[in-house]
Amino acid sequence: MKACIQRVTRAEVRVEGAICGKIDAGMLILLGVAQDDSEKDSEILVSKIVGLRIFDDADGKMNLSLQDVQGAILVVSQFTLLADCRKGRRPGFTEAAPPAKAEAFYENFVRQLRNEGISVETGRFRAMMEVELVNDGPVTIWLDSRELLSR
Repeated sequence: MKACIQRVTRAEVRVEGAICGKIDAGMLILLGVAQDDSEKDSEILVSKIVGLRIFDDADGKMNLSLQDVQGAILVVSQFTLLADCRKGRRPGFTEAAPPAKAEAFYENFVRQLRNEGISVETGRFRAMMEVELVNDGPVTIWLDSRELLSR
């Protein structure tokens, strides 16, 4: 699984002009599921994200977690994070999980975050979405479960 995490002051996602997910301060997470991902991939990402200290403390240092600041998360499915651009000019997506698996993993990822006591909003799986955000910092972090699991 791959996650692009952006610290935001606000974010929302719309489908056909209607808002389907909206948060104030917290994280926007673009989530991509790979064909060979397992439950362990989701668990390691959730654990890392929940404890990630990317929010400023009173001294302006990134020292606080999402839970410390009582932030929310907006999760948007993003199969294009699995794009392979090594050949030619058109990205290939053979590493991306098929829709049924990807949706199940996406929903499980959201459920795991909620089980940690985090307020989570979502986009709509397989829909054409418009995502709007105000990146705070800007702070953008890239996580790949394969890299986290190899340590």
